[in-house]
Amino acid sequence: MEPVSHFFYSNRLKLQFWDYGQDDKPPLILVHGGLDHARNWDWVARDLRNDYHVYALDLRGHGNSAWAPGAIYSMAEYVLDLSVLIDIISKDPVRIVGHSLGGMITLHYAGTFPERVHKIVSVEGLGFPLDHKIHGTPSEKMRRWVEAVRKLEHRTPRSYPDLESAVARMKEANKRLSDEVARHLTLHGTNWNADASMTWKFDNYVHAFSPYGHEVDGVAEIFSKVACPALMFWGLESWAPVPDTDPRFLAIPGCRLVAVPNAGHWVHHDQLDLFLRETRGFLA
Repeated sequence: MEPVSHFFYSNRLKLQFWDYGQDDKPPLILVHGGLDHARNWDWVARDLRNDYHVYALDLRGHGNSAWAPGAIYSMAEYVLDLSVLIDIISKDPVRIVGHSLGGMITLHYAGTFPERVHKIVSVEGLGFPLDHKIHGTPSEKMRRWVEAVRKLEHRTPRSYPDLESAVARMKEANKRLSDEVARHLTLHGTNWNADASMTWKFDNYVHAFSPYGHEVDGVAEIFSKVACPALMFWGLESWAPVPDTDPRFLAIPGCRLVAVPNAGHWVHHDQLDLFLRETRGFLA
């Protein structure tokens, strides 16, 4: 069954979310990661809709949602968008599952509006590793962001001559994807150009990380306000190290960490059965 597309407005932007149905069940929201789109959750949504009314959000600048004017995509604006969607779909506390950037947004929302969240699952959604350059001084971060945006002004988004070429790029990013999954993600994540070539749907400027919202102490303070049960997944073959000593992870009260063998950054693709089994048990 295909989900139904809906649109809503947040901060004057027209954003899309997908509705997988089951009106009489408790609401569950799925939030994708950076350079991704909501339909990457299809396999998760089709399983969890047995117990929940599932929604999946296309973040601003991603999927079929509008691109932000200017060049900044901040955590505060992502949290704003999620808060609007939650107010639209439910008056009760909700369950939220987020991956990567989506996991960060989920935790930021839960720490800012703890009374609105029943349970959260974050898949590698903690933030950049502690040794990443994004954690420099304020002046360094500001300069890096300005320079990155100026470079993006002259960057033409990459295009692919045909679907097969775009699918190959998708599999290059995650070698564990099956041909079927890679094709599905590519079809929903690209636009056709007039010459029959394809480009990714996400805004070029989401490549430039905002100079604000990544301070370790500040993020830890927000995460410490999470008042609901929390579950964190981490792939043991991810590009980011398992954060068992990270102060941001330790700040989340009672958060359980599931380290997943034979999985990279996309745990919900790489080990789908394990992910669903653990998530179903936790959310129940």
